[in-house]
Amino acid sequence: MSQPEKTVIIGSGPAGFAAAIYAARANLQPLLFEGTVKPEMIPLGQLAFTTEVENYPGFPFGNIRAFIESAVDSDRHWNLPPVPKGHEKDGRPHYAVQGVELMELMKQQAINFGTRIVGDDIVDVDFSGPVHKVIPGDGAPVEAKTVIIATGARANWLGLPSEEKYKNRGVSACAVCDGAIPIYRRKPLAVIGGGDTAIEEAAYLANLEGADTIYLVHRRDSLRASKAMQDRAFNHPKIKLVWNSVVDEVLGDEKQVTGVRLKSTVDGSTSDLPVAGMFVAIGHTPNTSFLKGKLEMNEAGYLKWTKPFRTNTSVEGVFAAGDVADDYYRQAITSAGTGCMAALDAERFMAH
Repeated sequence: MSQPEKTVIIGSGPAGFAAAIYAARANLQPLLFEGTVKPEMIPLGQLAFTTEVENYPGFPFGNIRAFIESAVDSDRHWNLPPVPKGHEKDGRPHYAVQGVELMELMKQQAINFGTRIVGDDIVDVDFSGPVHKVIPGDGAPVEAKTVIIATGARANWLGLPSEEKYKNRGVSACAVCDGAIPIYRRKPLAVIGGGDTAIEEAAYLANLEGADTIYLVHRRDSLRASKAMQDRAFNHPKIKLVWNSVVDEVLGDEKQVTGVRLKSTVDGSTSDLPVAGMFVAIGHTPNTSFLKGKLEMNEAGYLKWTKPFRTNTSVEGVFAAGDVADDYYRQAITSAGTGCMAALDAERFMAH
């Protein structure tokens, strides 16, 4: 009978690959399940849907593609996105690293240290015994001494065809990630939602240098955010509330967003609001449905860290990294940081 794996990692975003890099260097011989195309396990994680990433440390604007093509195995170059136009310098492309590029670099780094990667989903787990079991969608159960959950969380969207059409071309679910890129600078923008997250997004955009009007569009006539957050929205000179309205359609010129068509929740009438971008802030859904009843979660379904400043879950030897347990920061850099922590926690658990 084969021996249990030392470490199994479920998920392949910044948290999963950071955990893989540290686990591999610690001789834990990690086996990583990167998923397929299901919403809960997307290869390369949510950054696969992101264009330029301007705020990841160590990747300033530059001739990024030359480095990426030299670092990433040539048999995966097919997955690299087109080089952005309009950023040439000295005849060479000059831009910030794109989401897929950054993730392919992390994947390559994990491979270089010996991580084994399986393109399959984990559909169930059994954490009832001293040795943990993860059940892939295709294949036999895999036993492991430690497991790192890094399946992330996915943004909730409005579900409009036009929204899907203009994702990464004026439609985003993260103002901190995308708000400062050139297509949004000094232009009116719309934030959709009425909770704390929506106001945080609107305030972030409104505080950028040279920000134009930020329209906060909400389906009701009152916000559901906390009183303190409501005060921020009401008192900010660049935030304008648009009440009793929902987005009926995202408008564009085939290249990028030019506005949103709003529908009144009172009388059904429609009106067009000219904006250069729409930021959807109606919450996130953690990718934990296959873990219900197996690990302790909060009311929103995020995994609970059970020890301060550690990535331990409610089961010994099972750790959580990234957005699957973080409903507050939700950034690539913080996900990578907790991925490192989870690997170190797994290493120390094995040592003891």
